[in-house]
Amino acid sequence: MKLASLKGGRDGRLVVVSNDLAWCADAAHIAPTLQAALDDWDVVAPKLALLATDLAHEAIPMMRFHERQAAAPLPRAYQWADGSAYVNHVQLVRQARGAELPESFWTDPLMYQGGSDGFLAPRDPIPLPDEAWGCDLEAEIVVVTGEVPQGSDRESALAAIRLVGLANDVSLRNLIPAELAKGFGFVQSKPASAFSPVFVTPEALGDSWQDGKLHRRLDVDLNGKPFGRTQAGEDMTFDFGTLIAHLAKTRSLTAGTIIGSGTVSNRDADGGPGKPIDQGGRGYSCIAEVRMVETILNGAPATPFLKGGDVVRIAVEDDHGHSVFGAIEQTVNAAA
Repeated sequence: MKLASLKGGRDGRLVVVSNDLAWCADAAHIAPTLQAALDDWDVVAPKLALLATDLAHEAIPMMRFHERQAAAPLPRAYQWADGSAYVNHVQLVRQARGAELPESFWTDPLMYQGGSDGFLAPRDPIPLPDEAWGCDLEAEIVVVTGEVPQGSDRESALAAIRLVGLANDVSLRNLIPAELAKGFGFVQSKPASAFSPVFVTPEALGDSWQDGKLHRRLDVDLNGKPFGRTQAGEDMTFDFGTLIAHLAKTRSLTAGTIIGSGTVSNRDADGGPGKPIDQGGRGYSCIAEVRMVETILNGAPATPFLKGGDVVRIAVEDDHGHSVFGAIEQTVNAAA
């Protein structure tokens, strides 16, 4: 089952979307918003599934689904926490500045609490008041949970995953060092994130969803050219069950909590840092990572951060080349 929120009102209008993302059906008579559906999932989900079946058989009124008319599936959420499940990404960051990677990073996930009071729609521009802030994309996999009691283990956490989607966790890289130096985490350096037009139930992903990981290629294009073709199911040190259980160690999670994987990152086949696509590698899911590799290999970064007019596209395709979640496609809107 695929769900989306059309723009309209503070929390959007819930629709069920066809598998090919071409059509949708209004779900307001079942639940007015996705958050309302998540709040009563055990009752609402079977009704939404029946609506999805009727949509597939063209047995109900339906309308064309246009991704540009979609809000974030959850235009705001009770909680947004972003992990760093791909330790290769963290290792490159530290290696570029000559710092050792603590052994605990392989056993204890990194995670930060992001702002969740408002998210960008998948086709909304990325606002950038100052290019000197070092704007970067971060292509990620995300999950949305139901209720997760405090102290839940990995298996219980996995069972609480309701939906899977994509995110562009925008980062302002040049603001990060000063914030982290304070020892109190991200605030200004993490503006609003964007999410894919559609979130999908794990069951609908079939074999692509296994062991709390999405086993699909994550495609990132920058200004119409391939930038990243990473494999989301590889090099993921911490699966989503582990990330959710980590967050729930000292708190309960309410239905509608969104948890991110962190930047998807693969090592090269020889075990070294990933290579650009034009050099036979899988590329990258953020600009910072290619800059790290350039620093390690050449002593200094060469790839610039995002500037006004740059276009970022993030998507996942199935085995037949069809979009699974729709595309995040954003243009950087820099101040004059």
